[in-house]
Amino acid sequence: MEQNCLICGLEESEETDVVFRDELWAAEIVPSYDVPGWFFLRARRHAERITGLNEREQETFGRRARDLVAAVTHATGAEATYILMFGEAFPHFHALVAARTADIPADRRGGDILKLRGEQADPERARALVPAVRDAYAELTSEPLVVSQGAPAEGS
Repeated sequence: MEQNCLICGLEESEETDVVFRDELWAAEIVPSYDVPGWFFLRARRHAERITGLNEREQETFGRRARDLVAAVTHATGAEATYILMFGEAFPHFHALVAARTADIPADRRGGDILKLRGEQADPERARALVPAVRDAYAELTSEPLVVSQGAPAEGS
């Protein structure tokens, strides 16, 4: 793990915050981004930006992103589910998967959904959605969810 990498520190997340962890990827709610229906999909090893992903990570990212978006959409009943990637503030590859439900006003849709970070953060409500998203993800993928504190895969 890279020193001082906030995203790498998510390896220590409580199990109640985790949708899944496999050898390469993890999906969880994240402090300060804990809006109900928002999850980070992140590389478990430190990789900066999408260009820092190794071949196995590149090959599996699309499937993991698709399945997480589908699970979040199913569990929240979202009309749209966004996947956003910036990599500027936190230079560790991650994507924000953000449900946009019908009650989100028009001026908070599209890129403006990020304004909800300061307006609708609610750690308890965000955490309460994890079991439903976890169940939907498991049903969609038919794969076991490895929710472990184990170290991420090594390699570049």
